[in-house]
Amino acid sequence: MQNALETFLGRNYYSSFIITALKGISQVLFIENAVSGMIILFGIAIYSPELALIAFASSLLGTLIGYYGGADEILVRKGIFGFNSVLTGVAVLVFMQGDLRWLLAITGAVAAAILTAGLIEIGKAFNLPVLTFPFIMITWFLLLSSYRLKAFNLSPDLSPQSLSSWHFEIEGQPEVFEGLFKGISEVFLFDYFWSGVFILAGIFWAGWRYGLFTVLGTGTAWLIAYSLGADIKLVNMGLYSYNAILTVIAVGFTYSPHKRTIPFAGLLAAVITVPVTASIDTWLLPFGLPTLSMPFVLCSWLFISARRMLPDL
Repeated sequence: MQNALETFLGRNYYSSFIITALKGISQVLFIENAVSGMIILFGIAIYSPELALIAFASSLLGTLIGYYGGADEILVRKGIFGFNSVLTGVAVLVFMQGDLRWLLAITGAVAAAILTAGLIEIGKAFNLPVLTFPFIMITWFLLLSSYRLKAFNLSPDLSPQSLSSWHFEIEGQPEVFEGLFKGISEVFLFDYFWSGVFILAGIFWAGWRYGLFTVLGTGTAWLIAYSLGADIKLVNMGLYSYNAILTVIAVGFTYSPHKRTIPFAGLLAAVITVPVTASIDTWLLPFGLPTLSMPFVLCSWLFISARRMLPDL
């Protein structure tokens, strides 16, 4: 199907950028597949055409930065310079408002691609993947700048809160089925059931292991968060699940020397993302910042590094 898509687009100079931009979208979930990227993009579009447009434009911009910047062509064609740009562009539209947010989203997408290039080089010294760290840094810097720059307007959902006045809620009805799929859509920073369904379909298109690990990740995180007494509203929204999804794919498959059907280390890492998510969310509360995918980055780096001492982990 991917070859058919390339044939349909003609495999010319311009269509190759479209193919790579779609791969950049799928690379958010460690998938190098243009068809999966197209299905995922459709899943985003049924929630918000605006977010789908900025996701594709951001991936395209990241690809162009990598290509014309003279980066390794193999990395560019894999979509490696697109996925951090995708998440940054989407995050700015989700968490900021005002007339300049599109310009900020595009600027953030470009900055994320450049930071990705820099951190890939730095990461070689530590033998660690960049993951979504560039997206996290650029997004946090843009959001924090809104406190000093009047032209930047934060969403009212991100107002700083004092820990002394924080009200913890655990009451509510669990919505397991919806929560599982919303956890998948939260990878792209929004919760919508049908988007989660299509995104999961795009993941399964790339391979059954990716789909299985995604289901295991979102299910495990939902169960652990609920068992530990997390805010049921946040659990149902999938806010404790999306980091686990990314972590189980990264630790259990992408960066694992053992391609097992059941990713034991990946599941353990996914479980750990739940308390890490809770702690980082609490730490950032006074700053009014979202957790984003920092729990995924920290847990994945921990397990990838630990494998050098514990190779059978």
